[in-house]
Amino acid sequence: MKIYVTSVFVDDQRKAQKFYTEVLGFQVKRDIPLGEASWLTLVSPEAPEGTELLLEPDGHPAVKPYKTALVNDGIPATSFQVDDVRAEFERLSARGVRFTQEPTEMGDVTTAVFDDTCGNLIQIVQM
Repeated sequence: MKIYVTSVFVDDQRKAQKFYTEVLGFQVKRDIPLGEASWLTLVSPEAPEGTELLLEPDGHPAVKPYKTALVNDGIPATSFQVDDVRAEFERLSARGVRFTQEPTEMGDVTTAVFDDTCGNLIQIVQM
């Protein structure tokens, strides 16, 4: 068994698509219209056949309170691995990304957390 898809709830799929592709650098894998929304998944260009990230609409009534609680408590919705957290922090900051946690060493792991502009905090981690 392996993970095929994981999701992040977003307030606007097209805004999220733009941020996750143009700013973060992911690539669209699938964009299948499903009425008002789409089955919209992204992949890392480093692993185009790897796990897909579904940009899931946050329309369900339980989702917005959940997202708000996570953000208010500073809890990331998901985590992405990078080779160099400090380099990504500099690259993304230069592109206007707002970080809520600057690079922080925690033993053998370095993390940083940013706002994805779609209602989530996202953690980047260097192992």
